[in-house]
Amino acid sequence: MIHPTRRSFIKGGFAITAYGLVGPGFAFGSGDPDILVVVFLRGGMDGLNLVPPIAGPDRGRYEAARSSLAVPVSGEGAALSLDGGFGLHPAAAPLMDLYDSGRLAVVHGTGMHEPTRSHFEAQDYIELGTPGDKTVGSGWLHRHLATAPNLPQEIMIPALASGNLQPMSLLGSGETLTLSDPEYFSFATGPSRWNQQQHDALRAVYASGSSVVNAAGTQSIDSVDIVQTHVTGDYVPAGGAVYPEDETGMRLALAAQLISLDLGLQVVTLDVGGWDTHENQGSAIGGIFAGLVGSLSQGLAAFQTDMEARGRAERLTVVVMTEFGRRLEENTDQGTDHGHGVPMLVLGAHVNGGLHGQWPGLAPDQLFEGLDLEVTTDFRRVLSEVLIARLGNPHISEVFPGYEGYSPLGVVRGLDAPLRPGGRRRL
Repeated sequence: MIHPTRRSFIKGGFAITAYGLVGPGFAFGSGDPDILVVVFLRGGMDGLNLVPPIAGPDRGRYEAARSSLAVPVSGEGAALSLDGGFGLHPAAAPLMDLYDSGRLAVVHGTGMHEPTRSHFEAQDYIELGTPGDKTVGSGWLHRHLATAPNLPQEIMIPALASGNLQPMSLLGSGETLTLSDPEYFSFATGPSRWNQQQHDALRAVYASGSSVVNAAGTQSIDSVDIVQTHVTGDYVPAGGAVYPEDETGMRLALAAQLISLDLGLQVVTLDVGGWDTHENQGSAIGGIFAGLVGSLSQGLAAFQTDMEARGRAERLTVVVMTEFGRRLEENTDQGTDHGHGVPMLVLGAHVNGGLHGQWPGLAPDQLFEGLDLEVTTDFRRVLSEVLIARLGNPHISEVFPGYEGYSPLGVVRGLDAPLRPGGRRRL
């Protein structure tokens, strides 16, 4: 059973708007778990054009199915060569330094074995961590925070949702800071916006007693003060990092800013929408898909550069995922329809770079329902490995109830330090 803390209790007493709650500084030692950043590509990303085959029989099948959309192997807009007969979309060039230095892993054919072509259903299944079952009352990231044995009992800001909404993966969490733009940070106590007069009045009320509620109220107000003082729109990236001037860049820069404050952050979620490319998906050198890939890649590369310059990269693992891939064959509107298997990306200082997992193949008898890339790696297998090896949480059966038969793929290297003694956090 997951229990509420005094913070989640006090948040039930007055509304903390989409701009959240943080707390005092919190520092970690070198043997502590990574901060996990989960980037979710909403809409179903076309993994076959992000990581296309560039050699062998599947290259011919890919070209035949995508006469106008296929990423070429030579000339303008050619795929960037990876290992094993696969390439990277040319717009993802900012990620090549990470790949070449062994800090970017690509996992083939990930997804759910319980097929669905519904965006909302697939996203719910993945973020709840229970494919085929939406009856659970919490998301997988919330269950991780509740069961990780190596976290302090009290963390003021365990999770950041960099965006407008708390994702389903954090369902059940009363401790998520949901922040889209620090310029519009607010703390609501009813119909009116938070202001200094309300601030002073509430502080006086909570300072007048010594109960758990009083302490939690004072802690909440202190937390708001920290956000208003230190989280601003004037963030300057370190190491010459340049984030794209769009929503993706802004949200990654916000994540970097919060991580750099050392407030005890453990989990960051970030959504990137627009990947439902049914029409006019575009060529390798232009169009919707190339623009999305370019922005994402530039943002991730800038985030890594920024975090390295600030000395935080050693404790970061980034996972990029989506709800499903796209169909092998392009449609009549020069786009792609909902598919099945799709690659996941894992970035970080402790990643074993390169290609991982089993490539499903594009032969007709290898395709799912004769149409789509098959799923050969359950998405929970990748996430479980990150949780165990990088975040020090072995309680996979609680984080992903019903998931069995886990074995590591070798995508990441494990923590050297032993787990701290302890048990479930009280969330």
